[in-house]
Amino acid sequence: MNRIACSIGVFAHNEANNIIRLLEAICAQQLKVAEISEVIVVSSASTDGTDNLVRIFAETHSSVRLITQAKREGKSAAINLFIGEAKEQVLVIISGDVIPADTTIEKLVSAFSDASVGATGGRPCPVNSPNTFMGYAVHLLWRLHHRMALISPKLGEMIAFRKVMNSIPADSAVDEASIEAMVKAKNLSLLYIPQAVIHNKGPENLKDFIKQRRRIQNGHLWLKSHQSYQVISQDNGTLAAILHAELKENLIDLPKLILVVALEAGCRMLGSWDFYICGKNPFTWEIARSTKNLGNRT
Repeated sequence: MNRIACSIGVFAHNEANNIIRLLEAICAQQLKVAEISEVIVVSSASTDGTDNLVRIFAETHSSVRLITQAKREGKSAAINLFIGEAKEQVLVIISGDVIPADTTIEKLVSAFSDASVGATGGRPCPVNSPNTFMGYAVHLLWRLHHRMALISPKLGEMIAFRKVMNSIPADSAVDEASIEAMVKAKNLSLLYIPQAVIHNKGPENLKDFIKQRRRIQNGHLWLKSHQSYQVISQDNGTLAAILHAELKENLIDLPKLILVVALEAGCRMLGSWDFYICGKNPFTWEIARSTKNLGNRT
């Protein structure tokens, strides 16, 4: 069986709390078809010791190397550095604040044995406690993301893709969606693999939730305007269908669901205001601090 080699890009800004756990998880992946040729960490103006931690880790892991940026230029610019440095034709990009499950890279990369597949994504699963309102909101949004991706693949948090481009738009605030658009423009398909689990953490407070969701809405409007690509989450018919399916399974949560839907609608209004009225493009975004500590719950 021919193995499929991949280059992995990890993108970090002050990720000292998570970076070693992430690198250890990558190096411990269970692989049969996939093969990790290199792990390139792009650290953007980190000041919390992230760079030193990566350098020490790389001393005993020859496949790992570090690229540093003197200032933050946005994740898409960091991805472009990675694309330029990567030696393989299958690329995997991972945010520095998530942890993949043991077989996630195998599942994402082995799918490229089908020549028609251009990009793959897994299922983000938040570690937040569902027992608080914010925890419920985070879990609800990712459940809806899952339902949506089963209808039409929507990739996020960690994706793999063929190197069909030399760069992505550096001013995109929604890098995965920009890659989706470029892959589909090459007449290649997107594949959602729900068994490829990615542990992440959503906002723990209202301020960070609004900050994150507002920025994502702005980014999706920018994407539609500049790359003529609309993500499935902007389709009202699909949203109505997945909300109906959610209610059928969890009717008891109706009051909380209504509140989260109202909150999301407000965030989308704010993001639309930022884009259409203020002309903002948050491709270098303010960090939502409460999303940065996954703890030991994965």
